[in-house]
Amino acid sequence: MSLRRLFAVFAVVLLLVACSGVSRRISPPTASIQQLTVNADGSWKIDLRLQNYSNITMRFADIELALAVNGQDAGTVHAAPDLNIGPVTADVVSIDFKPGLEARLYAADALSRRRSLDYTLKGHIDAAPEQKKKAREFDIDAHNSLNPAPGLDGVLR
Repeated sequence: MSLRRLFAVFAVVLLLVACSGVSRRISPPTASIQQLTVNADGSWKIDLRLQNYSNITMRFADIELALAVNGQDAGTVHAAPDLNIGPVTADVVSIDFKPGLEARLYAADALSRRRSLDYTLKGHIDAAPEQKKKAREFDIDAHNSLNPAPGLDGVLR
């Protein structure tokens, strides 16, 4: 093989290797309530699970979600966690929350009767690749339910 041919083959191989890098895929995150704890004063501690479906680490900067339980407005969940979550993984943010009266009653009823509590989260999460400063707004529209945790008074999971 001549030197010229060897150089051409080497250049083609080098070009293929350089172009075959993993692409960065940014996918919309999701949010769900992992645990809701009803405090003695009627306030709640919400453990909000943030799921990063992107194949790169994302920085979660701001969360603003309208929470409804059993179809009734409970208030707005707001947090600014400034939290990095690795590729295709999740993390939990604890948020102190003061629900409206109807929401408190629905939660108390679900706990006392050992029944599920349906909820929706609607709003947005601002997140960006960890190297970038400007976050992108992702819309959230989640529907799920929580059940009383066996052996844990005042806890829904």
